[in-house]
Amino acid sequence: MMGSLRAELIKLRRSSSWVVVAGLPMMAVATGAANTVFSRGGLEDGWHTLWLRTVVFHGLFPLAVGVAVLSSLVWRVEHRGGNWNALMGREVSSRDVVTSKVTVIVALTAAMQVVLLLGVIVVGKVMFGLPGMMPSRYVLAGGIIVVASIPVAALQSGLSMSVTSFAAPVAVALVGAGAGVVLLLARIDLAVPLVPYAVLGRASRLGTGTFDDGGTITAGAVIMIVVGAVVVGAAIIIASAAAVDRRDIR
Repeated sequence: MMGSLRAELIKLRRSSSWVVVAGLPMMAVATGAANTVFSRGGLEDGWHTLWLRTVVFHGLFPLAVGVAVLSSLVWRVEHRGGNWNALMGREVSSRDVVTSKVTVIVALTAAMQVVLLLGVIVVGKVMFGLPGMMPSRYVLAGGIIVVASIPVAALQSGLSMSVTSFAAPVAVALVGAGAGVVLLLARIDLAVPLVPYAVLGRASRLGTGTFDDGGTITAGAVIMIVVGAVVVGAAIIIASAAAVDRRDIR
């Protein structure tokens, strides 16, 4: 497992994934700042309003699409030339290969969230002069969002593994994010943990009081998100590994 993970990390050195990691969250921050500048009310509720206009906006669609793009980039090298056969010929299990890919995608998503949080802090302090620092509950929410990205990363990784198209998995993520929002608005709470995009959307709204959220970060909500993300993510990884075993050499 560690050898496979090291190989994936080496591939990241020349990957364009870092453009997505830096660019997508900064676009969300810029959009939130622009909305505030052109809003008559400004930041009515300080950090909370800025969080709503950046992180919650980011979680509506851009985050899922960003994970999809990262997944396509991580798998793209394997679809070139004879790289797939070389990958399958290595002395590692299919589960290790798939798990390593998903781990890298989640790590990149975590880096994307760090950029987003730092961007919010800089804009809040420098551009709008908000008092104090961003409340710690938002940092907690950011960490939970990363955990909630696991099933989306696993699903998008499986899609990008199965098809050579770069755009098709991204389109699936866009549709999935929309379906997740509909599911949240419909308040079908029992189904949310089973749908990767809905889990991610729920985590993005944690403690915000928007849509289905009560406005506070409760232990019940956190447990639902974390357990759902880990269980569903693990199931998708196992299914993807089984699919690789059936496919094997091209």
